[in-house]
Amino acid sequence: MERLVINGGNLLKGSVDINGAKNAAVAILPAAIMASEGKCTIDNIPDIEDVHCLERILRDLGCDIIKIDNNTLEIDSTNVNKFDANTDDVRRMRASYYFIGALLSRFKEARVLLPGGCPIGVRPIDQHIKGFEALGADVIIEHGAVKVKADKLVGANVFFDVVSVGATINVMIAATLAEGVTVLENVAKEPHVVDVANFLNSMGANIKGAGTDVIRVTGVESLKGCAYSVVPDQIEAGTFMIAAAATGGDVYVRNVIPKHLESISAKLIEMGATVEEGDDCVRVTADKPLKAVNIKTTPYPGFPTDVQQPMSTLLSIVPGRSLITESIWENRHKHIDELKKMGANIKVEGRVAIIDGAEKLTGAIVKATDLRAGAAMVIAGLIAEGTTEITSIEHIDRGYPHIENKFRALGADIKRIKVDEE
Repeated sequence: MERLVINGGNLLKGSVDINGAKNAAVAILPAAIMASEGKCTIDNIPDIEDVHCLERILRDLGCDIIKIDNNTLEIDSTNVNKFDANTDDVRRMRASYYFIGALLSRFKEARVLLPGGCPIGVRPIDQHIKGFEALGADVIIEHGAVKVKADKLVGANVFFDVVSVGATINVMIAATLAEGVTVLENVAKEPHVVDVANFLNSMGANIKGAGTDVIRVTGVESLKGCAYSVVPDQIEAGTFMIAAAATGGDVYVRNVIPKHLESISAKLIEMGATVEEGDDCVRVTADKPLKAVNIKTTPYPGFPTDVQQPMSTLLSIVPGRSLITESIWENRHKHIDELKKMGANIKVEGRVAIIDGAEKLTGAIVKATDLRAGAAMVIAGLIAEGTTEITSIEHIDRGYPHIENKFRALGADIKRIKVDEE
């Protein structure tokens, strides 16, 4: 097993390059299976465990994959003739449910094991099923798998009961090769939704409205391979912005789309940090005391749920009382108990974390309870007095490429070690 060991107290200074978006890549890679002709060359893919997992699933389904470099894959799915995704990798990761929409769209049939992922709350796929059924598919869940089948898929109007990124993307994928026009309403507007739509359009799809409340998909007969570059990762960028502010540092966060970061920038500015925007970078400096703020997570363009855990670490050392209301997932405050081990003064009431800023955090052995909680613990280690060891870092590796190398390049004292754990 591996751990991250951090000696806290160093200011972060310098620049960091942000990778492609995990949340976009994990949908784009399954969607590549829909190209019945030609190859998809996809670059700016993050070098993370979730992507490696998807590579293995694609190979099992019959894709020929050439790894051009750590961030570029060439995927040839012309010879895929299997629609049963049933490996351990499928069960391991949440985003494997995008294979349902992709396989259904291309083959009119799919069987995909029910997925796992981070334990941050109940994440039903009822809205996905609603969309598939509206398009004409029969859906059965049995023996731990989702089975979908349709004689043909026909465009329909789908109004989602809740705003769901996963359902928006999955049903959009499924509708791409359906007959006629599909209108999706009350959809998610996150940057990675737009990125998946742009990828599908690059393959020959006809999708309009991604990024708005209504997406219109006009079905096409087939899709072809394309060259595509994944959008920068809004969440990785936000994590480094918060880390810069937490350490009182001065960091250029590069290869980003500043517009995607506005809700995070706004909160940091409200706290007293300085955020300067460039064309494809933001500079975060914090050379004066910060102040408490209240945050509520909401769908894009609101404050991202994936950033609230790192933000809770920053607020744990800001004087005064801050409130974080988590409106997306009900179990996204699990990391609070780990922060308390380091001296944080936080209590959770329902979905609200009440944070009274502590004078300091102190190093301890803590656990990454999920992906973004792991990022929160890294930031805690950076600002704590003494040494912090973080266990269960496989969660962090699912979404942050080479996180220790990036922080070390900014001046952090952080390393990865191997340990024998029972």
